Amino acid sequence: MATDLHREPWNKGIIVGQKAPLKLREVWAIRMRLELAHRARELALFNLGVDSKLRACDLVRRTKASLIYRRTKNLRAVQLLLGHTKLESTVRYLGIEVDDALEMAEQTEV
Repeated sequence: MATDLHREPWNKGIIVGQKAPLKLREVWAIRMRLELAHRARELALFNLGVDSKLRACDLVRRTKASLIYRRTKNLRAVQLLLGHTKLESTVRYLGIEVDDALEMAEQTEV
């Protein structure tokens, strides 16, 4: 019993923390290996994990789009950058007033 109290932690002296994110090339390499090995379940789980990380990145994308709109007031340019087909989608995405946005969009040439 006394030896249990003096046991050293397994990670003593080791730097632990978050792993570095995968690079795009590594993500595709993993996907291709899983696909070539016909491991559909593992591929689906991997894609699900990557998708959840990308959704977290959507916050960064939304913030950048909002900053660009605030600085330029060019709703059409933001729409093109985001790849939206409808201007209403961009307005909803940015969370701005529809009437104001449509009026500015009509005044802006691209």
